[in-house]
Amino acid sequence: MAKPFEIPLADVQKRLALDNPWWVAGQGVDSERRNWPRRAYFAPFIQLVRQIDVPRAVVLIGPRRVGKTVMLSHTVQALLDAGVAGNSILTVSLDTPLYSGRSLESLVRTFVELHRHRDGQQLWVFFDEIQYLKDWEVHLKSLVDTFRTIRFVASGSAAAALRMKSRESGAGRFTEFMLPPLTFAEYLDFVEQEDALIEEELPEAGRAPAYRARSIDALNVEFVNYLNYGGFPEAVMNPAVRENPARFLRQDIVDKVLLKDLPSLYGIGDTQELNRFFNVLAYNTGDEVSPEDLSKHTGIAKQRLQEYLEYLEAAFLIRRVHRVDDSARRMQRVRTFKVYLTNPSIRSALFGYVGPNDAAMGALAETAVWSQWLHSTSMIQSLHYARWTQGRSKLEVDLVSLDTRTQKPRFAVEIKWSDAAYTDWGELRGIREFASKHALTRRPLVTTLSQAGIGSDGKLEIEFVPTSLHCYTIARNLLRAAT
Repeated sequence: MAKPFEIPLADVQKRLALDNPWWVAGQGVDSERRNWPRRAYFAPFIQLVRQIDVPRAVVLIGPRRVGKTVMLSHTVQALLDAGVAGNSILTVSLDTPLYSGRSLESLVRTFVELHRHRDGQQLWVFFDEIQYLKDWEVHLKSLVDTFRTIRFVASGSAAAALRMKSRESGAGRFTEFMLPPLTFAEYLDFVEQEDALIEEELPEAGRAPAYRARSIDALNVEFVNYLNYGGFPEAVMNPAVRENPARFLRQDIVDKVLLKDLPSLYGIGDTQELNRFFNVLAYNTGDEVSPEDLSKHTGIAKQRLQEYLEYLEAAFLIRRVHRVDDSARRMQRVRTFKVYLTNPSIRSALFGYVGPNDAAMGALAETAVWSQWLHSTSMIQSLHYARWTQGRSKLEVDLVSLDTRTQKPRFAVEIKWSDAAYTDWGELRGIREFASKHALTRRPLVTTLSQAGIGSDGKLEIEFVPTSLHCYTIARNLLRAAT
């Protein structure tokens, strides 16, 4: 008999059966989720899940609404298609009120007893939204140690906070898998335009695969769509969400992360202050900032600002990028840095649709390029921007890659949403000065609106590539390497 105020076990069992329709022979994941395109990261993820020889839990982490729940559903369907019995698989979404107050172990034992699974039988258990369980990492580690033949997979948001906790309490028991927002290449695949718009070319010797736009105007149309809503699979696939991304993102990402997830993880008292601060950063994505200027502009103390920046990076909402000078040296005292949204779609959700001719397009195009590089944890550590003073001029290069061993620059990129610099090299003084000072391993690259080619002033060659095609190239080649 259930205790007073305790949900009866029979009701829990009914809900588990509802959430796991594959317990009935012949049933699988619901058709809507099953028919969604799979993320490019699915292949390495399912491979990791199937590695059952070592007892470890797989923890799928990432920002909200990037498709973690759908990826778990695709994993369940892949197991079913491979012949795994439906009643050997349990999925539990821990934000379901009916499961409130029940431990992970009690849910697992209910599953085992319900189907009369024998000891030593290979089972699969998926916990979605695990961050809603206090001390989840302690409980999950205990399950891994107790149930040696159950493969546990968990998903959760607030990525860095989850990662930190998993390292502290789950050492040797967890394997983490990061799922970032959609790349531009994945977006084109989701809307079934990749083959229609992109053609692969033979690359230069020693270089990564190269691509050509079949129609740069059509590719730019999709690029603008990507900037406005394309970082989120549900916005891409669901017309209702796509028509009103502001409401969808504000409710499901900003409100939950800024007003719920981060305050509960870090004990933030003034959630409205955090929200206001994030709005300032989002509106000015790609701008160089300093703690002093931010404090003056927002009225928030510098120490509190530093904490907020760390929290927002932990939730994978922003990324700070550090500055080098014209000699590619990091500043001894870091007073300024750039802040980018990890997903450019957040800005349009907060402040409205951005058209191809809007003033914000330049910053969003730059943000999009940086967001593609964020998919490589090894590469992003080597990327900086350069800014220095020469005479009375302030010169800048938007993106500089340093060799992690020698700290010498390897390549430099200037990001434009315009064709003006293709013919007027006066706009390119920063990257020309930087390239002439260093022996780069690649030609300096300038992105444009639509122009492509190799230009030369007799001393220096510069490669010009449309920004949308450059974003695609980064994304597709990084995905190839990752998968």
